[in-house]
Amino acid sequence: MCGIVPFTMAQQRHGNGLDDILQYTPYATVLTLKACGVDSRNDWPHLAVNTAMSFVMSAGITYSLKHTVREWRPDHSDRRSFPSGHATFAFAGATVLHHEFGHVSPWISIGGYSVATLTAADRVRRDRHHWYDVATGAAVGVLSTELTYFVTDRLFPRLSRKGDMKMAFTGNTLDVSVRF
Repeated sequence: MCGIVPFTMAQQRHGNGLDDILQYTPYATVLTLKACGVDSRNDWPHLAVNTAMSFVMSAGITYSLKHTVREWRPDHSDRRSFPSGHATFAFAGATVLHHEFGHVSPWISIGGYSVATLTAADRVRRDRHHWYDVATGAAVGVLSTELTYFVTDRLFPRLSRKGDMKMAFTGNTLDVSVRF
């Protein structure tokens, strides 16, 4: 067979699926758009804090529930079905994308949530989750990110406004101004 090994049904359902890439696509899009200079709601420090806190809070809640509830997956491969981590991360990233770039175009938000929905649907299609696993994962992702923005906007109110940190290079010197 010229070195090509056919996939078994289990490998098609469990290994290296599209969902493994798509779950992080909204987060990657946030960083890519910011790095390309697209106008975001927040500056780099605030965006980084929100993105990291969203990821950490979503992961903490999801994996705490997975190890507490111990729901069997539909294919009975393990007892870590509830909630879906893939759906959690995809929807958390889509919510960060919406907060940071939704004002630029509604299509950015629609694209992020579409990718998240595709990720969740693929998890159900591949028999890795029940519909309620991905629905709960989506809720955890969205609510964790909303809570992150609510908290950081109150803890770091000046960071949320652009122009609080200014840098200027004037030939031989670099001037940095930070307003607290």
